[in-house]
Amino acid sequence: MKEISAGGVVYRKAADGLQVQMIQDRYGKITLPKGKMEPGETVEQTALREILEETGIQGSIIRPLETISYQFQLTGVGPVDKEVHYYLVEATGGELQAQVEEIRGVEWLEPLDAWHQQTTSGYGNNDSVLRKALTALGFEVN
Repeated sequence: MKEISAGGVVYRKAADGLQVQMIQDRYGKITLPKGKMEPGETVEQTALREILEETGIQGSIIRPLETISYQFQLTGVGPVDKEVHYYLVEATGGELQAQVEEIRGVEWLEPLDAWHQQTTSGYGNNDSVLRKALTALGFEVN
């Protein structure tokens, strides 16, 4: 079975500089908003819909960042090949609001704080996605 999801690294221009959005998932891990593609959607539409649903923020896709592939076991189904398309997304509106059915919280962070949270409390396969986003925004991280 194959499952396609999409999401993004959302940023905004705040009074004191750029901020990056990070979420805490239901397992307590730091991650990026993403979700499953619905019938008739493009991956870009999926990314923007999932960001809006999970975080309350509307956005505009700036560019693709990376596609991550991995496999997991689904009870009663077996192995699932997962493909996640990530985009760099500029916030254009909305109110920051966590979708409590899906995630524990969402916040805006300074770019280097977002990187620190990702590398200490996030999923390893998101490191390269966030690194590419921060580089595109003019921040260098190790």
